[in-house]
Amino acid sequence: ASNCSALQIIPGILANRSNSPSPASSSAAAKSVSGRYSDDLYGTAVYLDYTGSGIETVAHLRENGRIVLMFCAFEGPPKIVRLHGRGTVVYPGDSDFRRLVGLFPENAGTRSIIRVAVTRISDSCGYAVPYMDFVEHREGLDRHNEKKGSAALAEYRQKRNAASIDGLPGYHPSDATATIDAP
Repeated sequence: ASNCSALQIIPGILANRSNSPSPASSSAAAKSVSGRYSDDLYGTAVYLDYTGSGIETVAHLRENGRIVLMFCAFEGPPKIVRLHGRGTVVYPGDSDFRRLVGLFPENAGTRSIIRVAVTRISDSCGYAVPYMDFVEHREGLDRHNEKKGSAALAEYRQKRNAASIDGLPGYHPSDATATIDAP
């Protein structure tokens, strides 16, 4: 596995892109993620889903499997790239979890892995995307999850991540051994 920029999450597919947009959103949640890839993940994007206040991406993948990852260039030439696909949630009890989680730095708050089988890549001008300077990653969530510990995080997920804001099923204790198959 190798470190890579956002546009290299899918090796080779985006090789002709000249700038490296930063992740801006996945589903409805803004994220700052570092991509990793492995040769056996060609055509697939994966990222860690952290324990937090929301469960929207997981809930909406359960509902219909559709997902779009959007990357925006906040410096250099304007560009937006979207990876459209069918997503699955890989839980800690799934057979692929250990292999996939090994592609990322260890994180106490890892709730699941979002795996996207990319079916379409689109780009647009990005002329309205503002210039922004990256200062640093925030460490508050990581510190919070490390302090809580695994047992308290499991209880938190059961209480706070059971449903999305619109009432769709979210994360449940039984999900530790369940998979969600994309249609």
